[in-house]
Amino acid sequence: MVPKADLVIIGVCVGLAVGILLASLAFFGVRWYRRRAHLRKCANDNSPSTLPIRQNGVDTSNILSESFASSVTVKVSTYPAKTSLLSKWNKNGKEQLASASGLPRYTYKDIQKATKNFTTILGQGSFGPVYKATMPTGEVVAVKALASDSKQGEKEFQTEVSLLGRLHHRNLVNLVGYCVDKGQRMLIYEYMSNGSLASFLYNEDEHTLNWEERLQIALDISHGIEYLHDGAVPPVIHRDLKSANILLDHLTRAKVADFGLSKEEVYDGRNSGLKGTYGYIDPVYISTNKFTMKSDIYSFGIILFELITAIHPHQNLMEYVNLAAMSSDGIDEILDKELVGECDPEEVRSLARIAHRCVHKTPRKRPSMGEVSQAIMKLKQRRLVREDSTMSFAGEEFSGVVGCIELQQNQLKKMTSIAES
Repeated sequence: MVPKADLVIIGVCVGLAVGILLASLAFFGVRWYRRRAHLRKCANDNSPSTLPIRQNGVDTSNILSESFASSVTVKVSTYPAKTSLLSKWNKNGKEQLASASGLPRYTYKDIQKATKNFTTILGQGSFGPVYKATMPTGEVVAVKALASDSKQGEKEFQTEVSLLGRLHHRNLVNLVGYCVDKGQRMLIYEYMSNGSLASFLYNEDEHTLNWEERLQIALDISHGIEYLHDGAVPPVIHRDLKSANILLDHLTRAKVADFGLSKEEVYDGRNSGLKGTYGYIDPVYISTNKFTMKSDIYSFGIILFELITAIHPHQNLMEYVNLAAMSSDGIDEILDKELVGECDPEEVRSLARIAHRCVHKTPRKRPSMGEVSQAIMKLKQRRLVREDSTMSFAGEEFSGVVGCIELQQNQLKKMTSIAES
């Protein structure tokens, strides 16, 4: 039998061993946790958050990583990096673009030859002169040259390359290349042979757009803006929608152009100042200096009223519209005289109602561009259904007339045979 003193000693030793074991486990556990936390902290400090940006948006495997400031909160699953895809001009003064857009870069000599030494001028914009050019491949393009003294233009140049390098839609004017050479910056676009919507509406030398063409132009513009708002990632706000920035191709189909003032819809905390064109600017934007998608929708509503009335915003368009709104059919009084008697008044009123919703004084009560696009599409579809039914009715009338003629011919044949007998 073991003495009680020995049992006490054994118990104390076992308890001490267990205690030491537990203390050791706790010590190493805390040390491991602290080391892991330290390593995680070091990793966060030494490497910025990165997100992959795919070149040109489609069909390429080259992935670039771009960092964004820790002060900006961005959901990784939703938005790529906010930073520009263009590098700053280097210190040597040799202007280079580290573009992730995948767009072709041309030399000054290439553009000089394509534009016949810059003699094929198409017009003059706020950015600079625009030239018609024929590239070595035979492709006809429009070259927009940045005025050498334009500081704002340089920023717009970078914005256009970074955005249009990744935005691709049938209702956006396609950027096909750029030039940064010999102190010159130029953007190369697909050529839109019919010029701007503004020139068609306000230039008497141009042929008049009929109602069907205007309705299709409204639908084309809505599709382009809908892509910017809902299809692009991150979404893009145009910020300078106007009839002069809507270009028409040889089929009079519309495309949205000029993205120099555009912004990705990611809040960066900076005040960019008032941007846009007088007459198209959302009054709420003027008072708050906050430009949203609803501000684009306001500008689109103005363009719809231009299509209906052919009255420029600088000619008190909205005053006429507000007066016309006092009567249910008041829009008929300001309808473009070229359309009077040439279109269905009810279709005009329906499009005017859509435009009124777009320019509502309360931004949250304005529809989304997707809703606007659907409304215009339904209006166009109803028009097509009516045309089909009219043609069908006309066909039935024609068949009836042919039947009557055949019946009369048969009766004449019978009468002739009776007379001969």
